[in-house]
Amino acid sequence: MIRTGLLAIVALAAAQGAALAQMRAPPASEAACEEPTLRCATKATPAFGPDGTLWLVWMAGGQVSVASSQDAGRSFSAPTQVTTKRLNLDWGPDARPKIVVDRKGGIALAFSTFRDEAFNGEVLYTRSSDGGKSFAELKPITANNESQRFEALALDQDGTVFAAWLDKRNRVPAKEAGRKYEGAALFFAASRDGGATYAEAAIARDGTCECCRLGLTFAAPGRPAVIFRNIFDGGVRDHAVITFTDIATPGEIHRVGTDDWQINACPHHGPSLTIAPNGTYHVVWYTNGKARKGLFYAHSRDEGRTFSAPLPLGQPGRSPTRPFVLAGPAGTVMVWKEFDGEKTSVQMTISRDDGETWSPPKTISSTSDTSDHPLLVSNGKRTYLSWMTKADGYRLTAIEDQP
Repeated sequence: MIRTGLLAIVALAAAQGAALAQMRAPPASEAACEEPTLRCATKATPAFGPDGTLWLVWMAGGQVSVASSQDAGRSFSAPTQVTTKRLNLDWGPDARPKIVVDRKGGIALAFSTFRDEAFNGEVLYTRSSDGGKSFAELKPITANNESQRFEALALDQDGTVFAAWLDKRNRVPAKEAGRKYEGAALFFAASRDGGATYAEAAIARDGTCECCRLGLTFAAPGRPAVIFRNIFDGGVRDHAVITFTDIATPGEIHRVGTDDWQINACPHHGPSLTIAPNGTYHVVWYTNGKARKGLFYAHSRDEGRTFSAPLPLGQPGRSPTRPFVLAGPAGTVMVWKEFDGEKTSVQMTISRDDGETWSPPKTISSTSDTSDHPLLVSNGKRTYLSWMTKADGYRLTAIEDQP
């Protein structure tokens, strides 16, 4: 183990170019595969059920599908179509279908679609109560007809499903009142029936960046915690954390770090948050600020009120991107992608002492073609890398099996 042994990023031209780009059409290599099958998936999201079954939800061919695996992702059941027709699914870099599986085997899903060519979105949700054999009719998570995107789901210990998303409903009244309105707002709603219905949407924070994934988990039973890209004074888009005092009451906003990224554009490069059993918050994020540039890690031991000095991640010249962190049986694991000019690799580092020191980064998977973001998932006994690649398909790699 080494203390802050991760190399600083000095150049991120390729990653910055992708992060700063506005929405554009999906790459032709991905769009050419029009079937709703897993082999055509561009985004795939995993979740373990209480019995150890791996569930996977993916988007392909304009549809959303779900299947399960009993052999750690080597084979999957016949897929269940969640959608009944082709939809204009949100194909943004930070968009993907979300899934949680409760103790009774109920499956809650959510994903977003585009309402129009201006990228205004709608978050839809559904639930399966028969072990993934069928799903209820899709419903919007809120009746408001403004834009909702970048939804996140988390499951509480009592089976409550908590949803958070970015919502633009406040821009209209602001415009009518002659007020300047930047970005979007962080909204939330809870479901007490396993994702079958949700309470009326409520606002947690106005003035957030409008186009980055959220990091969502529970700090304690009934207390969700969200990390998001906020808009601070002067148009600075740095990351912040909100921990709820209960399922319906947002707490105060706390800044993760002062990166000083002043930008009036969409990074499409969101953060990741995990909270260890002892209460330590672990966060990873991307920035192109004046104070620092690249991928960074920090932790908090006071419920997100203050954070450690940012630790840079990644190898210079290899455009580190898409970080993810998870506290699990293997310790606290971080992964991200790098590109060496020929292959994209997933790099991994592990901390066995709650984020104080980290192992040297190493490659645990690679591909020669396009790929999804690397994700981490745990069944309570092992932590796994979940990664979808165009050339090699879906991979589930046990972190503990890595030498």
